[in-house]
Amino acid sequence: MLKNFIFSSLAQLCKPQFISPGGLIHTSSVLDKKWNLYNEKVYPPQTPDEEPRHAYVCHSKENVKYSYKKMWYLACFVRGMTVDEALKQLQFVNKKGALFVRDTILEAQKLAVTEHNVEFKSNLWISESFVGKGIVLKGLRRHARGRMSKVRYRYSHYFVTLEEGKPPKDYYYFRRQKSGEELLKEYLDKMRERQVRMSL
Repeated sequence: MLKNFIFSSLAQLCKPQFISPGGLIHTSSVLDKKWNLYNEKVYPPQTPDEEPRHAYVCHSKENVKYSYKKMWYLACFVRGMTVDEALKQLQFVNKKGALFVRDTILEAQKLAVTEHNVEFKSNLWISESFVGKGIVLKGLRRHARGRMSKVRYRYSHYFVTLEEGKPPKDYYYFRRQKSGEELLKEYLDKMRERQVRMSL
């Protein structure tokens, strides 16, 4: 009787409910569907006095079998680099996700040259690089004494934007070289915020 109960419970847990919205697959937001549509955006003509608009291309790799938490470090690593520098650096990163990031950048580079009229493929830099949560498949793991537990197989989406031109000197604002006036102001503010505890 116990054996029949175990098999009936297992069959109930393994029913193919993942087709329904409330099933075993959890999808992320609509960003993975909308991201590549940014390439089809049409801008109005520019006037001669305006600064030329740089070409860009958006590309993504969906449902990569890699944790989005681990992929986040690699996405931040290449952000703000030139394409050539990012490809060089990723060759020496001993992570599974580095291959996915490198392939996505190469695909975006090829897309920029063939479909977006970028003249030189080396004249590109990574202006955006981030990760989204993909589907989560749920399974079962057997344990001793007929017990079972859930196991989650996580997937992730990787998004990248390549922009024509040279990267900015300081991509992150907090990493910029501060001037003497800024350093002096920070020092004075720090001194003025001091407090003597337990005083009048």
